[in-house]
Amino acid sequence: MKLSTVLAGKTFTFRSVKEVLAKANEEKSGDILAGIAATSDLERVAAKLVLSHLLVRDLRENPVVAYEDDEVTRINQDSIDPAVYNTIANWTMAELREYILSYECTEDDLHRLSRGLTSEVIAGVCKLMSNLDLIYAANKIRVTATCNTTIGKRGCLSTRLQPNHPTDNVEGITASLFEGLSYGSGDALLGLNPVNDTATSLGEVLRRFDEVKNRFEIPTQICVLGHITTQIEAVEKGAPTDMIFQSIAGSQKGNNAFGFSAETVRQAQQLLKERGTAKGPNVMYFETGQGSELSSDAHFGADQVTMESRCYGFAREFKPFMVNTVVGFIGPEYLYDSRQVIRAGLEDHFMAKLHGVPMGCDCCYTNHMLADQNDIDNLSLLLASCGVNYILGVPTSDDVMLNYQTNAYHDAATIREILGLRPIAEFERWLEKMGIMENGRLTNRAGDPTIFVK
Repeated sequence: MKLSTVLAGKTFTFRSVKEVLAKANEEKSGDILAGIAATSDLERVAAKLVLSHLLVRDLRENPVVAYEDDEVTRINQDSIDPAVYNTIANWTMAELREYILSYECTEDDLHRLSRGLTSEVIAGVCKLMSNLDLIYAANKIRVTATCNTTIGKRGCLSTRLQPNHPTDNVEGITASLFEGLSYGSGDALLGLNPVNDTATSLGEVLRRFDEVKNRFEIPTQICVLGHITTQIEAVEKGAPTDMIFQSIAGSQKGNNAFGFSAETVRQAQQLLKERGTAKGPNVMYFETGQGSELSSDAHFGADQVTMESRCYGFAREFKPFMVNTVVGFIGPEYLYDSRQVIRAGLEDHFMAKLHGVPMGCDCCYTNHMLADQNDIDNLSLLLASCGVNYILGVPTSDDVMLNYQTNAYHDAATIREILGLRPIAEFERWLEKMGIMENGRLTNRAGDPTIFVK
């Protein structure tokens, strides 16, 4: 395993695979803040060159957090299919990249390949790809999952309807819910971020979601994105839910900082099997975002792309219905500007799909970073072009509770028209029944929430 190279007459030597991965990463403010980024473009190219010659085996045998110390590493390593892995273990990372991008590599090939790839390997090949490479490769893959309906089919772009409210007022939430539905949003999920993380508050919102879903016979899923332990408590007290949610990290220490472990997720899955309202079998919802491990000092000197990839290695163990990266939510400390946000969104989507994870994206930004709504529109269209499972929708792109900007309720309809995409089939038939959509396009009734109160 060679960890040095000569470039432009200068010798570059790296101490470990972890350092090569960090310095081969595209520029990210989080890596700079952590003191692990390449100090120049020349050093970054040198690290990429070294990385390209490393073997798949080298990255698998050198996880960024030790197997004996970390359950995320153990879950990731133990999930690998040895028969698949043994066929590629001696490929260089450059050869892996070329294979993924080649004409001969089909969608079925990529699904099989993913069973032999650890998260570090997937992060490594991601670092050798341009944005267009990431789009092209991700467009080859579709990852479906089924809760009440099936998400991720080719030709579909779904949305999570996010009717957040600054005080969790149920009537205010319902008004926003009706507005979103009137724009054709919500086929992936009716999902609220609560202000009050109590079983009582979550239960109240879940009961209203369940009531609306059943009264109007809406073929979708419901969830309130409280802490996983609060959701478990709410379901044990009788609250209806189709899925249970949790933000996840790429290390056990990061997940402990979030207040849960793999065993907590297994407990949630078992509870939903017994008392959940979904048909299943995919009943978990996870959110990620580059840089979260830096916030909790749980990155172990690894770069944020590699840690993000490890999130997907953890997620695939639990066969979720939904995963998404909240790509610009943490702020400029980790993704400084629109260039970094767009790159991160494309990286995250590609890495999740190569793990076999059903991936969406909250294409978002905060008001103190160098990005604006045009940048988010660009990212949304790029991700839709490579088959992202879903994006989010909030009123007028402005979340009044989380105080950040993402997609508007009607944005998905525009993107669907441009790219010839549709909602989940059952949901589209429901929209047609309600007079909101016809032949894949919104009608003049779209955007009128009084449809649901007349």
